[in-house]
Amino acid sequence: MNTRTRRLVATTSVVALAVLAGACGAGGKDDDDKSGGGSAEVGVTDDSITIGGTFPLTGVAAPGYSEIPTGAQAYFDYVNANGGVNGRKITFLVKDDGYDPTKTSSLTDELVLKDKVFATLGSLGTPTHNAVVDQLNDDEVPDLFVSSGALAWGDDPGSHPFTFGWQPDYEIEGKIIGQWVSENMPDAKVGLFLQDDDFGADAEKGVREYIDSQVVETQRYTSGNTDVGPQIAALQASGADLVLSFSTPAYTALGQLVSLKLGYTPKWYVSNVGSDPNLVGALLDQFSKGAVPGSASSLNGVMTSEYIPGIDQPDNPWVQLWKKVWDQYGKDGELSNYRIYGMSFAYTFVQALQAAGKDLTRDGLVKAIEDKGADFAGPNLAPYRYSSDSHFGISGMEIVELEDGVGKPLTDVLTTDVGDADIAPDDSGQADDAPPASGMPE
Repeated sequence: MNTRTRRLVATTSVVALAVLAGACGAGGKDDDDKSGGGSAEVGVTDDSITIGGTFPLTGVAAPGYSEIPTGAQAYFDYVNANGGVNGRKITFLVKDDGYDPTKTSSLTDELVLKDKVFATLGSLGTPTHNAVVDQLNDDEVPDLFVSSGALAWGDDPGSHPFTFGWQPDYEIEGKIIGQWVSENMPDAKVGLFLQDDDFGADAEKGVREYIDSQVVETQRYTSGNTDVGPQIAALQASGADLVLSFSTPAYTALGQLVSLKLGYTPKWYVSNVGSDPNLVGALLDQFSKGAVPGSASSLNGVMTSEYIPGIDQPDNPWVQLWKKVWDQYGKDGELSNYRIYGMSFAYTFVQALQAAGKDLTRDGLVKAIEDKGADFAGPNLAPYRYSSDSHFGISGMEIVELEDGVGKPLTDVLTTDVGDADIAPDDSGQADDAPPASGMPE
């Protein structure tokens, strides 16, 4: 039974409760509501909006990913210092789930039932968010811009009307690299190194649309099990001379380290989510206990994708804005690609709040993204795909090759959609977008 069906089933109870509420003079508002005559929506007052999200601040997925909410927080601090959105300041509550779906579930309960958030934003992870996506939709809580490219966040708005993806989904990333390989390396023997969940499965689906006949071996790892020796050895034994790795940063580093030990030197493509050169280099150093000194050059020659500008483009106007924000409002550490990612979806969230208007409601926010989100501005290189029929985010990316931490483009910005949609160079001009002088969406 999907969410819309459950609403119909509940109609009789809702009518009865409405009569009781009217008799009590409640007006649908909690007794302790302090909105002072403004919005009665959960998590919203006349001068504040409370949102939250779950992230791996500790554990195997923490490297890199723990920095994402710090970037979002810095941008919200910047927005709040400039008057907020329609006079409301944004409070962002961050919970540490350690990339453990059981913890994600209990912490999401805490955000919704105890902290009474208006929406969740940017919650990270495919296996972790799968544990709560139904719950959030049952509770009709906007579940925005999930930090994962799984198809589940965008392909079925009927079942998950409150959930929206943000980054390119893994299927279109698989399609785009699959087409590139078919056109540029048609004789390559391809091995797949995949996380054993929707992350890997969705990417494999896209890859096989173009190079199914070239795939000679598929190996999967389970997040939490750090021994990937058998998987890399099997790829080597298969004769794969090109490995497409859809892995988180820790497993990118583990795969690279085992390959070095085995003397296995294929060409690599690593998914955007696991290819940050500085982080992977640091993890190589850590995991090898200094035997493999890590640096940005550790991934030299590795191919990956880019869909927003990163720290390797210091002259980009968006990166300059993020540097300004981080210098003013960042806490510990330097600006990183993960902090830029957090700032970028925070910018999109601010646009969504603006589009929803001053009389802010959960339903109104969802409708605003569906109606206006495809035209949102931002640092994304390709347009968003938001509509009532699709809750997918960014529609494309470019393939690059890493050299000393800098991505050298191998393609134009290419856009597509799930299924049999064609892949084509983007002609929207989105990649040329620049932020307003204020740093706030207009």
